[in-house]
Parts: sequence; structure tokens; C-alpha cells
Amino acid sequence: MPLFWLRIALALYGFGLLYAVMAIWGERERLTRIMLPTVGLGTVFHFVSVIESVRLTDFDTSWSIHQFESLLAFLLMAFFFAIYARYRTASPGIAIFPLAFVLTLSAQSYSENSPTNPTPFHPVWIYVHVALVLVGYSALIVSFVASILYLIQERSLKAKGVARFWSRLPALATIDEIGYRCLIFGFPFMTFGLIAGSILAEAKFGAGYFKDPKILLSILMWVVYTILLYTRWSAGWRGRRAAYLATCAFAAAAVAWVANIRP
Repeated sequence: MPLFWLRIALALYGFGLLYAVMAIWGERERLTRIMLPTVGLGTVFHFVSVIESVRLTDFDTSWSIHQFESLLAFLLMAFFFAIYARYRTASPGIAIFPLAFVLTLSAQSYSENSPTNPTPFHPVWIYVHVALVLVGYSALIVSFVASILYLIQERSLKAKGVARFWSRLPALATIDEIGYRCLIFGFPFMTFGLIAGSILAEAKFGAGYFKDPKILLSILMWVVYTILLYTRWSAGWRGRRAAYLATCAFAAAAVAWVANIRP
């Protein structure tokens, strides 16, 4: 059943993908009225799929990468609707919708009858680690999307561009605030998620777990995340410099993600 609900969500997310494509050409006003409730319904079905998947496995076996992709896609959609509720802008959807669609498309390809190797760890720690880290990743991805939109909007304004979509993006200050608030929200989740992961890694590898390249990459990603927050909070970095640093933090997170999902 989780796979059934996931595929329904994927079909409904197709409207979000259509919105992202059409928005580039400026045809988003009419689509928004249809897209928001449709994609919202898809998010509800996706939530049901995630809950059923957790209930059926109860983390007695390790989740597959496709199930992690499903959870990450759901969290991205949850972030989108949180941003829309606060700022009344669907602009981040131009990047979030395609990414969520691709992740869901990949996630629905997994076989429900192919469990992975059993894990010796307590299910609670695994649940905490996965949930916290994925929320942190989602916040960082949304912040990266906001940074890209900021750079595009800034360039468009300087060039006095007339592109219909880019001219309808939120004000630069609003885009910058979205990215900043996502970073602040996601940082504690990422931090405590990595702490929970360290506990799991020490139980599996012993005291020398920190020598594992995957662990080192995760720590590096956290350091870059911390530097990004520090420069924005204490050094007062805003705008373009913050956007470039957010891009670097996203790249570090992407490398750490790829390293940790590889067998």
C-alpha cells in the first residue's frame, strides 16, 4: 500500500512539474489556482505513504535509498507549503517541484519485497537520526533554491529584464529572508541528527568511526553549514555573498549525501 499511495502522489506532483515548466514562460497565474490544491493533495497522499512505510518496517530493517528519497521529497513539499503559508509566493516551486517529482519517481521504483540487511541498532536512534538529518537537508536545499532565485532576480533587476516570470519573483529582501529562516530552522535538526548518527557509527565501527570518509564528509558539510550561519548572523553577510556561500554549503551536503547512500 505505501507504494500505491506514493504513485498517486507522483501523478499529482505532475501538476507541480507542469507549473514549473509553464512558469518560465509566464503562464502561471491560471495554473496556480489548479496547482496548489492538486499538489497539496499529492502531499497528503505522500504523507500517508511515508507513515505506512514506517509502520510496516518500524525500522526493524534498514530503509532502502528509495525510501529515503521518498521522505526527502515529502519534506521538501512540506517546506514549500510552509513558505507559501508565510509569504504567499509559489516561486520556490519552480525548483522544488521538479526535484520532488524526480525523487518521488525514483522512490516509487523500489520493491516492497526486497528488505535490506537487518540493523543491530535500536530503532529509536535510527528513526531520530534519519528524521533529523533529512529535515536539515530539506532546509538546506530550500535555502539553496532561495539563493539561486536571489541571484537571478538581482541580475534581472540590474539588467532591467522584462522576462515575465522573473519580474514576478518576490522582492530581494523577501527571498533573502526565506533562505535565512530556512537555514536557522534546519541547523539544529542537522546538528542533532549528526550527533545521533555519530552514536550509531560508534556502536558499529568503534572509537575509530571518525576515520570513515563518509563521517568526515558529513562533518565537513556541517562545518560549512556552521560557517554559512555565522557569516549571516555575526558578520552580517546578505545578498549575493550569502547566496554564493549557500551554494557551497549545498554542494558539500550533496557530496555528503552521495557518499552516505553508497554501499
